[in-house]
Amino acid sequence: MMKKTMWTRAALVGVVTMLSVSVACANGYREKNMQVEVAKSAMKVTPVRDWNSLSIRPGKKAETWTLDGEQLNDVTFYGGIVPGEPLIRETSKKHKPLPKFTSDTLLVEIPELLEGTYRTEKGIGSFSVTNSKPDRFLGQDGIRFTYEYVDADNLPRKGEARAALIKGQLYMATFDAPRLHYFEATLDDFHALTDSAAL
Repeated sequence: MMKKTMWTRAALVGVVTMLSVSVACANGYREKNMQVEVAKSAMKVTPVRDWNSLSIRPGKKAETWTLDGEQLNDVTFYGGIVPGEPLIRETSKKHKPLPKFTSDTLLVEIPELLEGTYRTEKGIGSFSVTNSKPDRFLGQDGIRFTYEYVDADNLPRKGEARAALIKGQLYMATFDAPRLHYFEATLDDFHALTDSAAL
């Protein structure tokens, strides 16, 4: 019990820092009820509340939105990933090569693709898919899966993703947040946002 209390106090101090840093990086205002294209792709969403999009994109076909700061609630869209491409930008193709989406990748293998990307780019060792089921996304048969991991700062995090393969391309949206409070607090917002997704 003591350990949990200590972590919570430390987390509160960190939250203030993360909020100021992450929100400062957000320079794109996404107004509620206004449809907008995401991830430089044909995918569009219509948010039911105001969001911020971060100025730094994780990849040329990826875009991150947040409500309270990237470390507190992170929604990332991946639009039209084609065979041979990674989900995000590779920081070092030689030393940290990322797994690639291929023409043979199946829907059930998307969680593994995301896991491999996270393990390599975020430098995490602990990652587990906790649930996976068929889902409708962008009007197509897709997949919805949940996962948990511990980030490089030893903060337990939870995530949920929705994905579909359309005309040989991968479209996906992921939601990541600290397991304590922020995941459950923002999950409905992620659902509303991705339910609005269309091509």
